Amino acid sequence: MTSPFAPFDWKLAHGRSLTLGPDAVIMAVINVTPDSFSDGGRNLALDSAVENALQAVRDGAAIIDIGGESTRPGAAPVSAEEEQARILPVIEQLARRSDALLSVDTYRAETARSAIRAGAHIINDIEGLQKDPQMAPVAVEAGAGVIAMHTGRGREKLADPIEDQRHFFSATLAVAKAAGLARERIVLDPGFGFNKETPSENLALMARFDELIALGYPLLAGTSRKRFLGALTGREPAERDVATAATSALLRISGAAIFRVHNVAINRDALRVADAILKARETDGRGTPA
Repeated sequence: MTSPFAPFDWKLAHGRSLTLGPDAVIMAVINVTPDSFSDGGRNLALDSAVENALQAVRDGAAIIDIGGESTRPGAAPVSAEEEQARILPVIEQLARRSDALLSVDTYRAETARSAIRAGAHIINDIEGLQKDPQMAPVAVEAGAGVIAMHTGRGREKLADPIEDQRHFFSATLAVAKAAGLARERIVLDPGFGFNKETPSENLALMARFDELIALGYPLLAGTSRKRFLGALTGREPAERDVATAATSALLRISGAAIFRVHNVAINRDALRVADAILKARETDGRGTPA
């Protein structure tokens, strides 16, 4: 990638693709769980999950990210069987009722395989392909797009946040290469909030986000309603959408391509402003190329 705003044709399962770069892309969060930090229980019933997902598409989401296990600190783990029982009916219904791209939020290869068969196009792995050794081969077999997230959980981090990103993703990309996962199928996620416990650590990652462009892959930003925004604003999770939209706009200017959010409409508006600014930068202010 020469520029984060240049077109990148992200290859996905079932013959689909998505152009990243020129315009911000929104991914809506649908947690089919009773205990997610912000929206636990809201989508636990099948009908509610499907309708909320369809509303997110109407509001402007291009991707629906469906997860069946809470990833908040201290959340109780669930079995693969329970995870699949929660998410597969949602994916199946959305695949029939919408042309939206569907993402499965899981670190288990067997869940990812079942989700792709049910109609998902993307695997969103919060362990960056490093926990389940079959995840990358499943992605290759399915022709899926992959979002590989950085995490500091379960390991010693390097002191410099960007160096730690590079260190972690070098291992992720080595796994991808060994499995034969093509570059055009990979998006990287810096993992805001995942063992980045202080506001200062998350803010440092935001402030230096443009340094991650050198990794050479499209980037996803997932700041939505995160705890560091609560520390900055004093607001509870469901009240952090304005702060989320502010970070979305700032990170778009810094080069992020995809935005994983709970409130699609408010982030859509913020990102339209950011995209308009980026397009204005391409001219001299009078409509001619700069």
